[in-house]
Amino acid sequence: MLEKTIYRKLLSNAFDIPVSVTYWDGRTEDYGPGEPEIKVTLHQAFPLKELTANPTLVLGEAYMNQDLEIEGDHAIQRLVASAFRQSGSFMKKNSFLKHFPKISHSKEDSKADIQSHYDLGNDFYGMWLDKTMTYSCAYFEHEDDTLEQAQINKVHHILNKLNLAEGGSLLDIGSGWGTVLYCAAEEYGVHATGITLSQEQYNYTKQQIKERHLEDQVEVYLKDYRDVEGQYDYVTSVGMFEHVGKENLGEYFQTVARLLKKDGRALIHGITGQHQGAGVDPFIIKYIFPGGYIPNLVENMQHIMDADLQLTDLEPLRRHYQKTLETWQANFGHNYSLVQGRYGQRFARMWDLYLQACAASFEAGNIDVVQYLLVNGTSGTGTPMTRQYIYDADQKQA
Repeated sequence: MLEKTIYRKLLSNAFDIPVSVTYWDGRTEDYGPGEPEIKVTLHQAFPLKELTANPTLVLGEAYMNQDLEIEGDHAIQRLVASAFRQSGSFMKKNSFLKHFPKISHSKEDSKADIQSHYDLGNDFYGMWLDKTMTYSCAYFEHEDDTLEQAQINKVHHILNKLNLAEGGSLLDIGSGWGTVLYCAAEEYGVHATGITLSQEQYNYTKQQIKERHLEDQVEVYLKDYRDVEGQYDYVTSVGMFEHVGKENLGEYFQTVARLLKKDGRALIHGITGQHQGAGVDPFIIKYIFPGGYIPNLVENMQHIMDADLQLTDLEPLRRHYQKTLETWQANFGHNYSLVQGRYGQRFARMWDLYLQACAASFEAGNIDVVQYLLVNGTSGTGTPMTRQYIYDADQKQA
């Protein structure tokens, strides 16, 4: 009885939208004003100590195991966003842990972490990504842009910010399935080199280079960023620093500086916490991104300054990532039975939860995604005085 009383108190203050909760004894209670928009069913009580300490892990596992059901239109995203918005919510206070067991980010561990996520299979990602196989925040220049168009927009936006000169050299750290590489070579005339730790991405990129006849312009290596030698006119890195670990962020930005020629430019794009949303989430670490860590804005800026890199532009794209994730989740939903049949119900529920919860985090401002335009030096050569050149170039390619 005491346990249920505590549950009632927690749930009655957890959301800012009306929610109906059915408890393990079959009784249903409504919380919030108005007709409930979302129905939550708890098939069992979870240990309160674990729930309050690690809510995302406990509730995430419960959903995966069908001990927790959430029903309603886009119910998971709406429920999680509501919890993040609600002042004093126990999820907001505890979802990102301040103290978490130290995670190794040696070269061997980093490779294993990357491959555990990205080597699930190109067929799996192909079920819900667009044709470009771009697995990062898209850039919606227009409300009716398709996901594919928005991903192409994003690549152009990145390359346009760098103000590439034909014949220059570009390194893409964490090159994914290679979209930046192909676009830089085919449309901007630069020599592009990519590095990844994912065998599946490496194999796919090698095949694309051959099919596109880019052997003289594009290279890709299965290599850790710490092992790259040489210097480049430009460096791009999209969705990469979230994988290097808190203790390696300084080395990551130092490496970017080392790999840039004097006055060379880098465009670093990654998930960044503006407020208390940065850190480590135990559910995501255990099931989705082992070894992951989301730095906050101040952390990244300190490492950028320590690396003697000059910030010339900073752009948050939070709403773009919310829309990207919502589109991915819709695609995932269309292929849900196929995913479930191939990988099992628990896996399918886990990924559906992950995509909706991430969309909710961006919607509520718990996390953001930021593009940092950096220069190795302070001369300011190579880019115009105002941002207008970026938008002019984007418009030409629209």
